[in-house]
Amino acid sequence: MPLDWSAVSHVTKVDPAEDLPADLGILGGTDLVIVGGSDGVTQENSLDVIRRIKSRFPDLPVFQEPYSSSHVSTETVEAADYLSVPAVYNGDQQNFVSKHLEFFTEIGNKPEEIVGSSLPVVGGLIASRGRDAIAELSEKVVGEGYVIQNLGSKAAGVSGVEREFTTEEVAGAALATESFYGFPIFYVEYSGTYGGPADVEAAAQYLDDTVLLYGGGIERNEQTHEILDAGADAVVVGDCFHDEPEQFRETLP
Repeated sequence: MPLDWSAVSHVTKVDPAEDLPADLGILGGTDLVIVGGSDGVTQENSLDVIRRIKSRFPDLPVFQEPYSSSHVSTETVEAADYLSVPAVYNGDQQNFVSKHLEFFTEIGNKPEEIVGSSLPVVGGLIASRGRDAIAELSEKVVGEGYVIQNLGSKAAGVSGVEREFTTEEVAGAALATESFYGFPIFYVEYSGTYGGPADVEAAAQYLDDTVLLYGGGIERNEQTHEILDAGADAVVVGDCFHDEPEQFRETLP
């Protein structure tokens, strides 16, 4: 489904390893859902969450954001609207350059042997459907330039992040995302803590076509508007969706 980013200002990050709220109706106020997490995530619980959300809100765009090839299957790719693949700029090499190069090298040389490998995007999908599957998958893959700014977060741990970027480096990463890598998304992630507008303001000045997402510590409507006013295209809200549904409603713009 074509995605109109101009209609997206609020994104909900849903962890398939966490319990969903009793009333999924609270998603009626969000514009897009990203399904993904660091711990306890499987292909099975990812597929279950994607299907439950799409069943309730068939027109709500749903991204799957996998941290491992084991989270992805033919079924999850077909159920989700897009597969978003993070490239963590301040992570270790495995979480940016290596995993992408290895993936496409294997596709080009021996696509039938990728099943069961540790490559980051897909597993059984490639062997079962060969090169046609790659062509179909590529239409759904969305690259994300990613900066993780909370060293104590699970996301930082699994991505090998050892230092936060300065605002100048965030701006440089934004510029590289649009002007060099050509990724459609640049994501500043504070993962559970509120980082404020400084990084957003620094990044926004270099982004015209690339979408700027901010995630981390959004708990109030005022914070949502502060980040949007700083230049973000959308805020990403996760923890309070699972833990405090009423507070989640307060984050809606």
